[in-house]
Amino acid sequence: MIAGLIFLTMGINLASAGEEVLRMTKEELKEMLGKPDVIIIDVRATLDWQESGQKILGAVREEPDKAAKSWAEKYPKDKLIVLYCA
Repeated sequence: MIAGLIFLTMGINLASAGEEVLRMTKEELKEMLGKPDVIIIDVRATLDWQESGQKILGAVREEPDKAAKSWAEKYPKDKLIVLYCA
């Protein structure tokens, strides 16, 4: 279902300085689906997202070309935020 890598902060450094950007497998993500303390954000390129028949249920969509700070601040900092692209 999820091709490619799933990133926490996908190279867009939303983590505080000095923090390591973590990665997870699709199996690890599947275990987290539906948990209230996890926010899944789809940051695929617009055309890829529009043409895809596969989307993670419950994931929110954010435009990857916009500055991450323009949308990252609206998510609670006490949640695990998972960004994914394929």
